[in-house]
Amino acid sequence: MARTNGLKNQTSAEVSPEILNSEDTAAIKDSSEQVEDIQDIDDILNSLKTLLSTVEKLQKVRQEVGDIKPLLMRMLDGELLAGEELEQIKSGVSGLVRLVRTYSEHQAALAKAQPARNLLDQVLKGNKAG
Repeated sequence: MARTNGLKNQTSAEVSPEILNSEDTAAIKDSSEQVEDIQDIDDILNSLKTLLSTVEKLQKVRQEVGDIKPLLMRMLDGELLAGEELEQIKSGVSGLVRLVRTYSEHQAALAKAQPARNLLDQVLKGNKAG
């Protein structure tokens, strides 16, 4: 009886490669591709969330900086600014540093989120009626 169990184990070990045919291999491959696709979709959706976050930050910083361009242009034209205008341009210039950084983050997030266009095209085409 011990021999039979040994034989069964040996036989199943020998049969295993034969059982694993091309259909089984295809199923395993499809399954792994689906896992990769799900990961890709998660990455794409996360990139959209990141883009949304950077858009919100960019709008907030733009509001904080305000419209200092006319004051900057006057200053660059050689005009002297005083009082409230000078204070406004001081705070505006420091805000420009944040604005440039946030703009850069936004551009990077925008580039990373571009694959979302294809995904959205595929998904939304299925939802169109006719």
